[in-house]
Amino acid sequence: MRRLFACALSLLVSSTVFAQTPPPPDTATVVTVGEGIVKRAPDRAWVTIAAESRAKTPAEAQKLNADAMSAVTQKIKGAGLAADAMRTSAFDLHPEFDYANGKQSLRGYVLRNALEVRVDDLAKLGPVIDVAVGAGATAVSNVRFDIKDRSKAEQEALQQAVADARAQADTAAQAAGLKVERVVRIEVHREAAMPPPRPMMAMRAEMAASSQPVIVAPDELEVKALVTLTAAIR
Repeated sequence: MRRLFACALSLLVSSTVFAQTPPPPDTATVVTVGEGIVKRAPDRAWVTIAAESRAKTPAEAQKLNADAMSAVTQKIKGAGLAADAMRTSAFDLHPEFDYANGKQSLRGYVLRNALEVRVDDLAKLGPVIDVAVGAGATAVSNVRFDIKDRSKAEQEALQQAVADARAQADTAAQAAGLKVERVVRIEVHREAAMPPPRPMMAMRAEMAASSQPVIVAPDELEVKALVTLTAAIR
């Protein structure tokens, strides 16, 4: 039995600044950093499914690969995926050589065609992989998981981060015998829109000989928000 695991990666790639009129130069300020974390079970996945074909000529390799990928795509479509769920992510044709006695001789050509497949129902991910390998796919890789309604989770994480930063500002001001007069600046550090692919799964053609179905068990994903808050205190 094969299990596939995934966990979330957080990557801060940009920031947005919200600012009011700056306080006078002699105004005391406090700067805090707040973090918000929202956990969600993934409900969407991407997987790369590829087929390699070898032949003596480029035309023969292309014909073999076209037949293989046609069978693979038909099986994937039959699994009930959306019409726009597949796209070509790689197409590579190159020669292979043998080396003997210091001489190079052409062995033939290898063509690799890869599809990136989006699965909007995680219950179908294992069966999609199974039918693709059974139809002739020779490699499955780059499984990644995400949340369909990521924007809602991002908003919740941002609210938590701002509340956290404001609470820290209040605590720091009170400890100094002061209080927060107003927030003058909030800098939002945004998370990457899509978790990067994780090369944690590489299944090859020998999987086709196995009678065990693929079982997918993804971990919860974390959506994080980080803000820097500047508040005037008195």
